[in-house]
Amino acid sequence: MLMQLPTVAHELAIPRSVCSESCHPGYRKVLQKDRPICCYDCTPCPDGEITHLSDMANCIPCPRDQWSNERRDACIPRITEFLAYEDPLGVVLSSIASFFFILTAGVLGIFIKYRNTPLVKANNRDLSYTLLLSLMLCFLCSLLVIGRPSKASCLLRQTSFGIIFTIAVSSVLGKTITLIIAFKATKPGSKFRKWVGTRVSSCLLLLCTLVQVLICTMWLIHAAPFPDIDTTSETGKMILQCNEGSVIGFYSVVGYMGVLALLSFAVASIARKLPDSFNEAQLITFSMLVFCSVWIAFIPAYMNTKGRYMVAMEIFAILSSSAGLLGCIFIPKCYIIILRPEQNTKQYLMGKQTKTRDLW
Repeated sequence: MLMQLPTVAHELAIPRSVCSESCHPGYRKVLQKDRPICCYDCTPCPDGEITHLSDMANCIPCPRDQWSNERRDACIPRITEFLAYEDPLGVVLSSIASFFFILTAGVLGIFIKYRNTPLVKANNRDLSYTLLLSLMLCFLCSLLVIGRPSKASCLLRQTSFGIIFTIAVSSVLGKTITLIIAFKATKPGSKFRKWVGTRVSSCLLLLCTLVQVLICTMWLIHAAPFPDIDTTSETGKMILQCNEGSVIGFYSVVGYMGVLALLSFAVASIARKLPDSFNEAQLITFSMLVFCSVWIAFIPAYMNTKGRYMVAMEIFAILSSSAGLLGCIFIPKCYIIILRPEQNTKQYLMGKQTKTRDLW
């Protein structure tokens, strides 16, 4: 009898629950309502949290760059995701961008080679060169969006895109206004004769670009874009992306570009019925319709996508809108220059009785 006393005393010193089993790592204790404190339920830790010891009352959140494993008893590194050049989607988009860059360079070469022909000289030759160069840079801008975000790429990604696209849209607007001035100047005693030339279009291009440069500068000074990670969009993944810094700055850049595009479309629509042997005004109208349609559809799609697909959506908008300008404005002209040279003569212009004059 005396030999059993230590055993009984030991059991009395360490109470033992009889209504709950021990909670293993990956679970936490939750007390049962209206039951003794020794009675509890074992609840699995939520995603992103762990318990590494038995009978823990609270789960421990994993660090931002880590995630809980399936058993919720250890933190493991998150899967890093961004649109890389090696990904199939990155390969396709970068290949398309390179193709259109080379195609635009070829069109620019054709315009330089045939720079003294009526078709190239008509409607401001320098603006055509500027527009083609800006389109080449637009295609290259899409390559900045692909790859691992860095401080430099985040700073250049949106600002360069906004400024270069502004130059392209301003060039289209300048070409349209040049076309209207040229038509008005053909009337006897017209006051528009003094405005014929490159002065108006050059000043317009410079003014529109300077406004966008000012908006981008204020954006960079106030809240510049920076590399960031998104850990909430997809479970167990860490999405590398560029934080815009200032949402107002981003939408100011895009909004100003949209205003210029809508203005160019409105002016081109007014000028589309002007007599022109090469249908310049109609081509510009259709190109701006494509441009505006792409970017109007882009905004809601961009806001509703996450991860690398959001980046891919932005690249698609850049490529499709730039390709629309290239295809609508310049491809028909290249067709005439290469395959219909008999239409690229002054005699053909005079035969059609065009009222668009050679500005040079």
